[in-house]
Formats: sequence, C-alpha cells, structure tokens
Amino acid sequence: MRDCFVPRNENMEKVKAKKHLGQHFLKDENVAQNIADTLSLQGYEDVLEIGPGMGVLTKYLLEKPINTYVIEIDTESVEYLDANYPKLHGKIISKDFLKYDVNEVFDGKQFAIIGNFPYNISTQIVFRTLELRNQIPEFAGMFQKEVAERICEKKGSKTYGILSVLAQAFYDAEYLFTVDEHVFIPPPKVKSGVLRLRRKGNFSLPCGEKLFFTVVKTAFQQRRKTLRNSLKTLNLSDNLREDEVFNLRPEQLSVEEFIALTQKIEADGV
Repeated sequence: MRDCFVPRNENMEKVKAKKHLGQHFLKDENVAQNIADTLSLQGYEDVLEIGPGMGVLTKYLLEKPINTYVIEIDTESVEYLDANYPKLHGKIISKDFLKYDVNEVFDGKQFAIIGNFPYNISTQIVFRTLELRNQIPEFAGMFQKEVAERICEKKGSKTYGILSVLAQAFYDAEYLFTVDEHVFIPPPKVKSGVLRLRRKGNFSLPCGEKLFFTVVKTAFQQRRKTLRNSLKTLNLSDNLREDEVFNLRPEQLSVEEFIALTQKIEADGV
C-alpha cells in the first residue's frame, strides 16, 4: 500500500505504485519506525500488517519480539517481499484483507493490526476490525488525517459520527501524530494521521450490540435532525419519544449516552 521505500536499486524498481490500489511510497524511515513503535506488544503474540508494499514498515516489525504476518493484494509486492524478507517465508498472505478469513492463520488467537492504509478502503478496514474485535486487542495505522481525527473525535464536533462512536464503544482511540505529504512518492494531496486503538478491558456492551449499531447508524444518517425525527423508522412508542434525549442531535451524545439510549429503546420493546 503506502509503506514502501523509495526505489534505490533495480530490484526495488520492479514494484511500481498503482493508483487503483492507492499506493504512495513512503520515503521517511523515521515515520515507519514511529508507526511500528506505537504497538505495546501486550496481550498478543502475533501482528498482521495490512498492505506492506515493499516492507518499509515490515522491517521494523521484524525486529520486534512478535510474530509478524503480512497481507498484501498486490502480486508484485508479494513477490518482492518473498524475495527480500526471508523471515516472512510462510507468513505472506496474498489476499484481500476485507474478504479474507483471518482464522485460516490465527485460528481464534489474539493478534494486532498495523499498516499504512490506502484512503479508499481505510474506513472499511476499521469496520472489519470492529467485526473481529474479540481477537484484536490493538490496532495502529496511518489514515487520511481527517479520517484519523474523525475516529478519535469526541461529541460536540461536526466530524464526530458513526465511526467515532462505534470505534470508541469498544476501543480507547488516540490520535498520535500527523504525517506531511512530502514524505511520500508520489505525494498524496492531503496530510496523513497515525492513530492507535486499544481495546477496553471490558468491551462487551450492556445492551444489544446489533441494536446499538442500528441506533448509531440510523441517528447519524440524518445528523441535522433531532433524534426524535431521525429515529422514527425504529417505531418507538410515543411515551419513549417524549424523553428529553430525543430533543438532541446525534453529535450531542457521547458513546455512553448512545449506549444508555439503546438500553431505553430495548426496554421499549424494539
């Protein structure tokens, strides 16, 4: 994906940046090392890097006391990694992360996720991580700056939304640092941001998780409306809809308040 060295020899020139994969080659190894160092290495023995490209981040992961696996959809990158990183032999997954059954490798074990994620699928990677939250205690990576900020945003902001609430319901989200455009070749048109998600000690919700997801997504689909109007499709009772919380717009509710709202809706019989 974006975490590749600038070509310095004939072998490295064999892997070309592909626009349809969102590839931008990282030339600043300090940034790569800083991303690798965001992992605590606690609570798991394995890490899965998404989109290693030519391995600028991978090589720093391989220095750590952890089993590093990589998943890469670009066949040229897979060939390069296999030829240049002997420690990865048997640990390169030539698949699409969004469609791959990770338990073919991890078999129910805990593992971390890390990567420099292409803008076009970065939010999908987060949603996939949420689906796998029982196995992923830690997640770190680089996004488009605005997306990274949105994931970590708190209530009251215009950028606080579905991704913010759902991620923070299960993880503590922390925006770590900003990365300038000029450290990539070709440079993207926007800045990047690195974040870390660490799973909460108790990440089970005191309400139905499916209903919680529905409430959050339905509320923010019409974010300018009050909850009384945006949640009409849930067929709430007139009595419940008189609760003061329904006078608020979704960005005015914290994660905890969304959980409490879901509990009220459950009690209403939805």
